Amino acid sequence: MAVNETSPSDRSDLSVSISILDILRCPKCKGKLTRVGGYLECSCGGRYPIEDGIPILINEQNSVFSIADYEGHGATYFRPRSKAKELIDRILPDIGSNHHTKENYRKFADLVTKGGKAKVLVVGGGILGAGMQEIIGNPEIEFIESDVAFGPRTQIICDGHDLPFEDESLNGIIVQGVLEHVADPHRCAEEFHRVLRADGIVYAETAFMQQVHGAEFDFTRFTEMGHRRLFRRFTELASGAVCGPGMALAWSWQHFLLSFTTNRRARQMIRVTVRLTAFWWKYFDALLIDKPGGLDAAAGFYFMGRKSNTTIPDRELVKNYRGAV
Repeated sequence: MAVNETSPSDRSDLSVSISILDILRCPKCKGKLTRVGGYLECSCGGRYPIEDGIPILINEQNSVFSIADYEGHGATYFRPRSKAKELIDRILPDIGSNHHTKENYRKFADLVTKGGKAKVLVVGGGILGAGMQEIIGNPEIEFIESDVAFGPRTQIICDGHDLPFEDESLNGIIVQGVLEHVADPHRCAEEFHRVLRADGIVYAETAFMQQVHGAEFDFTRFTEMGHRRLFRRFTELASGAVCGPGMALAWSWQHFLLSFTTNRRARQMIRVTVRLTAFWWKYFDALLIDKPGGLDAAAGFYFMGRKSNTTIPDRELVKNYRGAV
């Protein structure tokens, strides 16, 4: 067992199951962890607190976050939303939409459960991602919902740059709307490869034509080709645009208007105005999402792939361009 304890009751206050605890590892050295009071400890000196049953497994050497950030249930990526923003989200139409997501999740679930029950890590799973309602109740999948922030669904605090899991211990990984917010997405992709089993499946959705939406935790954007190269150690099963140019246009219009002011009330009024007047642009995406020009102008892309022992050469990768430029 990975986590050694003095009695079975030591597990009862933790947010993850026994089977998940057994594959947890030190994020620094990937060594086994021992439960000592309110901490998980490693022989390398790593000492990780447990806050409200949630292990804080952060490698401070490689993360923009520190363990101290989480003391007392501290806020990191997620910040309290104002009542005005919550009201806007509840009663006004959204300017964005996801296409293919539900069917992609159904396909993902079929793939990861082919050999029986599966363990699937959700990176950035503090809240339920768009379309995940399709599979979250699947009895054949044990989900491990991780994040760099406390959220309503967070089971483990960890950073994608150093996943605290045993090599080849997971059947699948979901990383939706996350890779634009990590400092080194290529390192994260290597970590996905490391922790997945030989036939493991990765599913990612990542922003392209979207303005800053993660404040200081917003680093990178990917074209379709860049997104494919990120997963060059995976065999492609499906890929394409998931959010189209209509959504990208609405986002651009909103952020053009927002650039004129930093006044909080004025910005709220702009968001209301845009959502009332530009929400319909997203409906064009039903027509454009799979067209070559739509791929060049998409708001975001998806990739589903199987772990491979080979790396696709860049010379072969560029032959897969499907746009219209």
